[in-house]
Amino acid sequence: MWKKILLILGSLVLAVVVLGGAGIAWLFLRKPAMAPAASIKVAMTPERIARGKYIFESVADCAGCHSQRDFSRVGGPEVESGRGRGNVMSDLLKGLPGQVVAPNLTPDPDTGIGTWTDGEKIRAIREGVDKDGRALFPMMPYASYRRFSDDDVQAVVAFLDSLPPVHNPLPQTKLIFPVSVLIKSAPQPAGSVAPVDHTDRKKFGEYLVAVGGCGGCHTPVDEKNNPLPGKVLAGGRVFDTPMGKVVSANITSDTDTGIGKWSEEFFQKKFYDFKEYATSGPPPSPGPQSFTLMPWLGFANKEPEELSAIYAYLRTVPSVHNPVETHPGFPKGPALP
Repeated sequence: MWKKILLILGSLVLAVVVLGGAGIAWLFLRKPAMAPAASIKVAMTPERIARGKYIFESVADCAGCHSQRDFSRVGGPEVESGRGRGNVMSDLLKGLPGQVVAPNLTPDPDTGIGTWTDGEKIRAIREGVDKDGRALFPMMPYASYRRFSDDDVQAVVAFLDSLPPVHNPLPQTKLIFPVSVLIKSAPQPAGSVAPVDHTDRKKFGEYLVAVGGCGGCHTPVDEKNNPLPGKVLAGGRVFDTPMGKVVSANITSDTDTGIGKWSEEFFQKKFYDFKEYATSGPPPSPGPQSFTLMPWLGFANKEPEELSAIYAYLRTVPSVHNPVETHPGFPKGPALP
């Protein structure tokens, strides 16, 4: 009797071990959800390249991660000769889950994406899967870029194809466990995407906030990098960098700690005050007390229609009382600009 019981128990333990091992193997070996890359060659028209440049600089802030930047000057302007060259983001931001790299997006065939098809580039932007079918780290906000229309994502690719090749060898992203396996659940096929309705200001603004990555910076997170419930766009996310520490501002409509007292005119002025710097080049930075990761220089070139839509949408976001000290440990720096 006991021998039979022991045999049964032994079989159950073995089954659990086998199933557990199979589950672990599945986690490590499974591929992210993906569709085949489209067989497409994007037309390189001047209008499409110009539209892609605008999205790269003033809508999606691609330069914020993928271009060389000069943080010795106000706003960390993009270095034109290093546009799209890529960066090791974990060298710039503390607390990332391993070695995180924003890859070289120029057409260099050895260190960039010069051997990628246009369909593979579109898939990476909107679906988060690289040329070899690996999931991209979601610091690249492809869950939001999934909303780019077919025309706009093709415009971005046309602009990338027009960039001068920059030879800039970079290491591969290497994430710690379990992030390395969990991110495989993030990519999703996007299919064909129609343009957003620009006449619906709030809907258009919600779209611009999403593809602009506003939530990724202005929503605080817990120790596991999960957004804090009830704190959407309430600020307080800490960015610790070699250039200084900065905390994102509250951009909800709270009148005491957010932007609830701002008129639409004042909201637009906050961006357009940087237009001269964006055009002529900003001055040297006054120091860590004024360090910012907010892409003021790129966003200073936004169309008034877009800023108006963003403002309209932000007024619909639940107000959150969340006092934020944007430069902890430093007296308030000089007004920028």
